[in-house]
Amino acid sequence: MNSTTVRRTALGIAAAAALTSVAACGSAGGTGKSDKAAGGGTIHVSPIAAVLRTAEQSTDKANSATVRSTMSVGDVISTSSTGSLRWGDGLRGDLTITYTGGRLAEAMRKNGAAPAMHARYLPDAYYVNMGAASAQRMGGRHWLKYAYDDLAKFGGASGSYMKDQIQTATPNSSVQMLLASGDVKKVGEEPVSGARATHYSGTVNVADLAGRSSNLTAEQMSALKAQLDTAGITTETIDIWINDQNLLVKKSEKAHTAKGELTNTASYSDYGVQVSAEAPPAGDTKDFKDLMNSLGTPGSGNVASGSASAS
Repeated sequence: MNSTTVRRTALGIAAAAALTSVAACGSAGGTGKSDKAAGGGTIHVSPIAAVLRTAEQSTDKANSATVRSTMSVGDVISTSSTGSLRWGDGLRGDLTITYTGGRLAEAMRKNGAAPAMHARYLPDAYYVNMGAASAQRMGGRHWLKYAYDDLAKFGGASGSYMKDQIQTATPNSSVQMLLASGDVKKVGEEPVSGARATHYSGTVNVADLAGRSSNLTAEQMSALKAQLDTAGITTETIDIWINDQNLLVKKSEKAHTAKGELTNTASYSDYGVQVSAEAPPAGDTKDFKDLMNSLGTPGSGNVASGSASAS
């Protein structure tokens, strides 16, 4: 793998790792609806659904949290992340993402890439600092800006879907996905970080959920399904743990892909923590689309496709 190929791959992996760290494999934005029928009557809600609805609302109102997560795709790439996120007025956050293993991580290390990157999230874009070696290749600029609109253009249908879910991302998206799926069961009581929590599990059809919950056009939805088929992704297993304060304290999402099993696990604590995230100085920032154009790289459906992007 030559240096230019590794560099292009690193840009895609940076996008995938940063996006997956906050949005995981999908979002069910808009599922937190009231339990009222169209005619004004009350709809019967199962005990489990009622508990999940309460947890979804409590987690959403908490506004911010400290996050620890891990992500892996077969033997291709694995990462771990730590930091904090705020979601009350658009996603904002600050995470350190470390490459912990995988063939692509090894290739990036051999090409001089730093073992970790710093990511900042704002409502319209996120910024990644991949270290001194990367800065040298960007004319001394340390930060790479990924505007969500540009990711949608470069990523095709999957990029449009990722833009849609990242801009509405909150930790409780996993709870929303289980509510939307209608396939969830209570596993039992289990400790998380030494505290009591209740474990729930379910399975969602990724394409069907995307069709119900996203703002994609029919053409974009058809293209997204084709990309999911190519990536070998059909269903996703979701496990969540809710504490006695009705807050999400852990989630785990798993899906089979053509490159191996994708797993994303996150733990949440310190709800309500103060979070500050601002855009880096413009003079120290390079735009992702400009850098990709300088490398002669056309729009690609793999740049920001979430689950499929680490291919």
